[in-house]
Amino acid sequence: MNQAPGSEVAVTRSGPAWRAVASLAAFAAVAGLVVGLTWDATRDRIAANEAARVLAELNAVLPAALYDNEPHRDMRLMVIGTGPAQPVYRARRQGRPTAAVISVEASDGYVGPIRLLVGIDVEGRVLGVRVTSHTETPGIGDAIDSRRSDWIRQFEGRSLDVLAGEQWQLSRDGGDFDAITGATVSSRAVVVATRRALQFMRTHRDEIFAP
Repeated sequence: MNQAPGSEVAVTRSGPAWRAVASLAAFAAVAGLVVGLTWDATRDRIAANEAARVLAELNAVLPAALYDNEPHRDMRLMVIGTGPAQPVYRARRQGRPTAAVISVEASDGYVGPIRLLVGIDVEGRVLGVRVTSHTETPGIGDAIDSRRSDWIRQFEGRSLDVLAGEQWQLSRDGGDFDAITGATVSSRAVVVATRRALQFMRTHRDEIFAP
């Protein structure tokens, strides 16, 4: 059969080009598989690290003797105040509710929002309060953080039953709580936010522990 001039050259050139495309496609497929496997492994590790971080934060305000569940996984999102929904962690022992850890934000910090975890037992007593994030002034307002001072431990054991409404203020305002020297605004914001968490627990207790 007669062939047009140059046709043999065209066929010869198509072979290497096809092989190059096939090689690139194979490389892309292998690279995609490696990336996918790496992502799966990394995702699981990130999730495990995050779960461990949350549990460590909860243990700072939640005695281990109060739960035998996984409170960092036994969680529901709830609207506390006027902000977006926040996580509320439930502690149970032998299937019975024992405490809740409520995430609450004080938007009226001196520099910016102060985010807290407030542990409260089923009787409405504060188990502990910890600051999880803030931007308060270093060396002054940052004393709200338990790593900087013990100031925040004064809330432990307090409740709405023990202290009347007007007592949930700083002593300089006629209340029952000491302020951090030079950081009245930061101190007041934490007192108000802690009381708000207690009020939420009292009002929404059944909803918090609902299945």
